[in-house]
Amino acid sequence: MNLKIAILFLFIGSYTMYSQNWNTNFDDAKNLALKENKNIILVFQGSDWCAPCIKLDREIWSTPEFIKYSKQHFIMFKADFPRKSKNRLTEKQQIQNKRLMEKYNKPGYFPYVVVLNKKGEVLGNTGYKKTTPSEYIKILISF
Repeated sequence: MNLKIAILFLFIGSYTMYSQNWNTNFDDAKNLALKENKNIILVFQGSDWCAPCIKLDREIWSTPEFIKYSKQHFIMFKADFPRKSKNRLTEKQQIQNKRLMEKYNKPGYFPYVVVLNKKGEVLGNTGYKKTTPSEYIKILISF
């Protein structure tokens, strides 16, 4: 019995250690960025319909290498635009994401990754690239 409990805690701990901490409230993300002196990675995505968005999540955002680096250096924010009703966001989130889109992603590209400084000012942007997590990190910190 004790072995089962130990394994359960090990599993939960490793899941927490290797899961991306996405913010969904932009004001909270900006406050955290100011407090921790970190840049914000603002990701516009269609999590349930955009193939390159799904690839970016699987190949970069969800990798242990990127997660470890991002937890130390970035505030991660996801502005999602799902289409399936089962993935529908709250009305408040939809309004917030639409406003963010109008300000930071006028062309409406998906995926669209915007690097912001701690004050919310644009440093640079990119999208999906077929590359490694370490190379993608280099792109993000080059801005």
